[in-house]
Amino acid sequence: MEDLITFFSFQNPNIRYVAGGSVLLAISSALVGCFTFLKKKALVGDAVAHAVLPGICLSFLISGTKNPIYLIIGAFVTGWLSLVMIDFITRKSKIKEDTAIGLILSVFFGVGILLLTMIQHSGNAAQSGLDSFLFGKAAALVGQDLYIFSIISVCLLLGVILFYKEFALISFDEDFAKSIGFPVKRLELALTTLTVLAVVTGIQAVGVVLMAAMLITPAAAARFWTNKLSIMLVLAAVFGAFSGVSGAYISYVAPSMPTGPWIVMIISMIAIISFFVAPERGILYKLITQAKIKRRILIENILKLFYQLGELDKNFSAQRTIEQIQAKRPIKTASLLSGLNILSHQGFLKKQNNSWQLTDQGEKKGQRIVKLHRLWEVYLTKYLRIAPDHVHEDADNIEHILTPELESRLEALLQYPTSDPHESIIPYRNVIKS
Repeated sequence: MEDLITFFSFQNPNIRYVAGGSVLLAISSALVGCFTFLKKKALVGDAVAHAVLPGICLSFLISGTKNPIYLIIGAFVTGWLSLVMIDFITRKSKIKEDTAIGLILSVFFGVGILLLTMIQHSGNAAQSGLDSFLFGKAAALVGQDLYIFSIISVCLLLGVILFYKEFALISFDEDFAKSIGFPVKRLELALTTLTVLAVVTGIQAVGVVLMAAMLITPAAAARFWTNKLSIMLVLAAVFGAFSGVSGAYISYVAPSMPTGPWIVMIISMIAIISFFVAPERGILYKLITQAKIKRRILIENILKLFYQLGELDKNFSAQRTIEQIQAKRPIKTASLLSGLNILSHQGFLKKQNNSWQLTDQGEKKGQRIVKLHRLWEVYLTKYLRIAPDHVHEDADNIEHILTPELESRLEALLQYPTSDPHESIIPYRNVIKS
């Protein structure tokens, strides 16, 4: 608790620098990463992150210092150059984009490692700590770094705000943007520039190896929760900020734990949780929805069986046993008992001892399901020219999803037929219209 209070009071300058820098880097990366993610160019961030290493090394060789301004400029130049080369190779040759990304990534990173090794063996004392750009070292952030990152973050935020409409359009429908006269190439160049800036800003915290995760993971996590781009941007920024603060806090209470990797771990955990529990897109939501659909199909099939048995002996209120139902259609006993209990609870069936009978409400619902099944069989044979012995299975599936509106249109289209292709009577609740 004492560590918690000390950290979140932000009285210690080192805590302010590390936490503030981590949050700024995470938010900047998340905002730009949303558009990269939507354009399906997730690997581009990885290519840029690896391509900035030679720029950092060249800046150090030229300036002789680890001034963050010089290093950022060098990293920006080589990062931006890598994206231009990927685009050039893709457009001017038969090499596809993923191959071009792998080629540029490996070449630039190889040159960067070569230069870094040369610097380390040069005997220059100022090179100490330069290798931290490989894996990041957020705990080494100082006040000057925070000021620079703040300026870059503001520039990135302004860029996203000013070109929000344009970036959204080229992310979702590039061809439409071209057709209405948008300068798509210039907009892509602007987005590329912002992406490189975001990557360059973040490498000092998480390094070139993990920077792609900071660019894409917040966007991927946010995408699970919403269909609106504006909300996605806000959520990605919030997730990024939370991971930045959390990573800095873990590093503070456990000094042996590096900040950058923990930032990536936290945002990855958020993405995994979103993958499972997010509404509409989460795995758990889909499993629950599938279970509900299966249960509805089961109880509707049982009601249909009760109605069909009633048709056979012309007694819809007769008691039916499990054996009678399974003789008409084989259903696993456990599933059948579960469905019967649900229908009894909902008032569609009445249970007496070990048998069940339809209520008036259950008879109406069973009648409608049978009617939809037979109407669809008529439609398939009359309009799609499908043989009568091939329509039952399709009708067995479609009967559960036909809405009342489609039911009315189907009746009118078929002119209220009295029987299906198998000469079974189509039951109507009301008087049949001619």
